[in-house]
Amino acid sequence: MECSWQFPWLPRLGSCFAGTIFALKRLACSRACFSVDETKERTQIWQRRRRQLGAVEQAIILGIIQGLTEFIPVSSSGHLVTIPRLFKWQDLGLAFDVACHWGTLVALIVYFRKDWAVMLAGLLQHKTESSDLSGRLVLPIIVACAPAGLAGVVLGDKIDSLRGWNWLVQMVALVLIGVGLIMLLAERVGKKQRGISEMRWPDFLLIGVAQAFALVPGVSRSGITIATGLFLNLKRAAAARFSFLLSTPIVFGAGLLELAKLIKTGVSWGELGILGIGFLTSACSGFLAIAFLMRYLSKKPLDPFVTYRICFGIFLLLASQ
Repeated sequence: MECSWQFPWLPRLGSCFAGTIFALKRLACSRACFSVDETKERTQIWQRRRRQLGAVEQAIILGIIQGLTEFIPVSSSGHLVTIPRLFKWQDLGLAFDVACHWGTLVALIVYFRKDWAVMLAGLLQHKTESSDLSGRLVLPIIVACAPAGLAGVVLGDKIDSLRGWNWLVQMVALVLIGVGLIMLLAERVGKKQRGISEMRWPDFLLIGVAQAFALVPGVSRSGITIATGLFLNLKRAAAARFSFLLSTPIVFGAGLLELAKLIKTGVSWGELGILGIGFLTSACSGFLAIAFLMRYLSKKPLDPFVTYRICFGIFLLLASQ
């Protein structure tokens, strides 16, 4: 019995399919003729995109680390000089450092904007002897910044040269542990009875001298100045508040010096995205770190930060072997 079904389009479909196969074969042959150059070009493009993606991820991580560790007493320099070295990250350059530096400065100014407004207004009104923040702290803060500023000018290049030292990671580890023990001792010895309004010139100068030691990677500006404040019987919150107020002119001055160096070298348009990421992440994380620490230290001790410093120091010693 003859089949009554008919498919008039079947021959056309077969011809179309055969034509498609033939076209694909020709395309494959034509691609094979120039596949070496094209593959090389595509590989280079992919590698550039991969490096760019890696730089973005690295910028986010380092910006957050800068913002958090600049204010939490675990040492920003200790983290920023060791982590990229351990993970063999590329150097994002001076411009990125400047962007992160100014990000943390913005965090300081925004968080303590009311304090600075009151102090500057009091200074303009010559309220230098009042019992509150009105004007009386501006001059002591400027004078207390002198030791760190002088040390930065005299020893800044030598401190920077440590970045190329083979034993840098081990040194940072030991400093982290050592300053952590100093912080622990300050917690145990300090009576925590005095506020900022009760500080006198010797207190300002001693904390200012302590701040100069923060140039050494691993020390932590906030850690060493808060510990010194505790040794002087300041309350934790008062020591932290004065520490952050004291660091503002130093961070500003250091930012200006780095910016001056950057102006000489210049910045390419291609770097602006990475710089923006570093600035924003360091500013946001820095603000959150200040808010957290001020609230935390109003009720609780420095012990967790001491523990972290010691553990991180031991980790660096083991990882650098």
